[in-house]
Amino acid sequence: MEETKKYIISLLVSNKPGVLIRIALLFSRRGYNIDSLVVSESNSPEFSRMTITATGSKKALVQIIKQLNKLVDVVHAIDNTDKSIIKRELALLKINCTSDKRSDLLMLINAWKGVAVDIGDKTISFEVSGQPEKIDAVKKTFEAYGVLEIVRTGVTLMARGDKNT
Repeated sequence: MEETKKYIISLLVSNKPGVLIRIALLFSRRGYNIDSLVVSESNSPEFSRMTITATGSKKALVQIIKQLNKLVDVVHAIDNTDKSIIKRELALLKINCTSDKRSDLLMLINAWKGVAVDIGDKTISFEVSGQPEKIDAVKKTFEAYGVLEIVRTGVTLMARGDKNT
């Protein structure tokens, strides 16, 4: 059986209804699990950018990219997995926080370059952004305090220099 791996695909697509479902169905038919999906406007209102993080085999990914590029509403689809790209993710975390641990937690949040966005009687919520690996490390660090909730945006990416994403 072929090894499965996590891949990062970027797409430029027409900004109209139904495009997302056609793309999601293509992944599903190939047995690929979409781990995260980020869709946003591009610099033109006619188009949207998609960043899809998905897990599966390389063989299936090659077929998916070919099929995506054949869809009428897809301008281009690119596998960015091993490319030099700028990638970021944002996460919101809600942590157990008693008043006696509040200052320690705030210092720890600051050390991770996070920002407290809500401080309650028994919880503290903060945001942190960076490489997905940083978000994983932050989550692991705060597990000792009790992570009550975590919400992650999924990976967004941009090509470096003058290359198009």
